[in-house]
Formats: sequence, C-alpha cells, structure tokens
Amino acid sequence: MRVFVTGATGLLGFAIVNELVAAGHQVTGLARSDASAKKLADVGAANLRGDIENLDVLRAGAANADGVIHTAFYHQISHIPLGTRLRVFLGGLPTAIVGRFLQAALDADRRALETMGGALQGSGRPLVGTFGTMQMQAGKVATEDEAYDPNSAGAMRGATESVLEKLASRGVRTSMVRLPPIVHGENDRNGFMPLLIKTARKKRESAYIGDGMNLWGAVHKLDAAHLYRLVLEDGPAGVAYHAAAEQGIPFREIAQHIGDELKLPVVSKSPADASKQFSFLSGFVRADNPVSSALTIERTGWQPTHPNLFADLEQSGYFHP
Repeated sequence: MRVFVTGATGLLGFAIVNELVAAGHQVTGLARSDASAKKLADVGAANLRGDIENLDVLRAGAANADGVIHTAFYHQISHIPLGTRLRVFLGGLPTAIVGRFLQAALDADRRALETMGGALQGSGRPLVGTFGTMQMQAGKVATEDEAYDPNSAGAMRGATESVLEKLASRGVRTSMVRLPPIVHGENDRNGFMPLLIKTARKKRESAYIGDGMNLWGAVHKLDAAHLYRLVLEDGPAGVAYHAAAEQGIPFREIAQHIGDELKLPVVSKSPADASKQFSFLSGFVRADNPVSSALTIERTGWQPTHPNLFADLEQSGYFHP
C-alpha cells in the first residue's frame, strides 16, 4: 500500500513509518523541516513538506495514498505555526493560555481529519485516527466498544471521534486507535513520563494524589506501531482499538519508581494541592483510567512483545538528562 503518515517523525509516528516500511509498504510522511525529511529518507520513506495546518498538503497526501495514518498533534506551543501561536499568547488572559493552546491543537486535529477524510470519501480506503484512553469513563475498565465520556479528563479530544464516525458513513474505512496515557520508548521527549520526571526533579519530590491507586495504562511505541499497521491493513470501518499493553498500573508505583531512580522522597498530595504540584497535568494525574485491550487482541491478533514500562525506563534512558 501507499501510506500517508502525519506526525511521521514523532515518537510514535516514526515507529509506525519503520513498521510500515519493514512490511513492504510505500510510505510518505508529513515533514515540517529539512531535518524531518532527511530522517524519513534515511529509513526509505518519502516526504511531503508541510504541517497539519497546511490543508492543501494534507488533501494531496491523502488523495495520492491507499491509506492514511494520522498521529500528528500539537504537544508543545513551539510546534504551532507562528500565527496560531500569537493567537494563543495574545488572545486573552495569560491564565488561559493553556486552554487556548489545547483548543488550537484540537481544532487543527479536527480540520486535518476532515480534510484527509474528504479526500478519501467514497473510496473505501482506510483512515486511522489517534485518540486517548483518557477519554473513557473513569473508575471502570473501559472497553473498545464504549463511547467516550464527556466528563472524562480527555473528553475534548474524544469528541473528535465523531468526525471519523461521520466519515465512515461516507465511504471511508475509518478506525480509531486509543492510546494509554504512557507511550514509552527511546527518544521520548514530549510524553507524560518525561514531564513527570521533569516535575519531580523541579519539585525535589515525586508525588501522587491521595492514595495513588488510580490506574494508568502503558504501551511501548513499537507495540503500538504494530497495532496501527494491523488496523490499517484489515480494520473494518468505524471500529475502535485500545493499544494498552499494560492496562492499569497504580500511579503510586509510577511515582515510586521515579522517586527511587532520582533518589527523591515519594509523597502523597491532596487533590487541593494537585494543581500546585503538577500544573496543567493535574487533571490527568488524578484520573483513574483502567482499560481493556481484549477486543483489540481478539479482532487483530495483536500481541505486545516489547519491554513493559518499568523495564523500558531503564533501557531507554529516561533518567539520564
């Protein structure tokens, strides 16, 4: 297949590019810079220059492909084009910058899906979108066939699944891959784990909220990449998949591991102190997000084989600044 991949040089996207190339697919990745283009060329992939706000580029990439995998998402303000960045910084009160940034990221994500899906409309070709298990109902084991919970920590991104549901009714073979909070692996720079480690270093303590027994899932980037390929090749329209190799790690154990590695005290914080400790991460840190991948395994034959979170933290250099 000819496959167009957005976010193609990010942690997960580049793993997907390598997975696809190894399986014999012809890959074109969206590249924002010369360095990104070279990174793709070095592993045998072509590139299309632009970003997820260049809608004409996205339309062309999708139209010329047999399938699309969309992983691009603005995780840092520095990734946003200058015009949008100025609107984020200058569009209101400074205290609302994080909210404006998130809304800008979500708007760009929605437009990208609508644009690429429009190019695929009526063709039956696949479009695989990326979402998060944090959008599921908290406090219970969420399954793939459940819809997102509008009261969840990840509800704003979860609402974008409706775009793929509409496209499925218009002849696009859409699939939703929901990622757990922690996608780990070598060269992870923007995920939750680097942020938690950075926070612990800054605060001189590794913290959890309350009893810390809320659960977070995790997956190695290479296992997640393999699932994306399986879904691209054979996934039926309108189906969601959970890429959770570990379906529920107590957050207290994550905090303990960070504290042990950094030789820092591990402490409990009250919900009232969560924002002071974790800033914009606080809503996620408190989330109880156990998920099941049973239907994903049954439907695709996916079997994670790479190191679990705590083993990979040692292997992938998370604690070496």
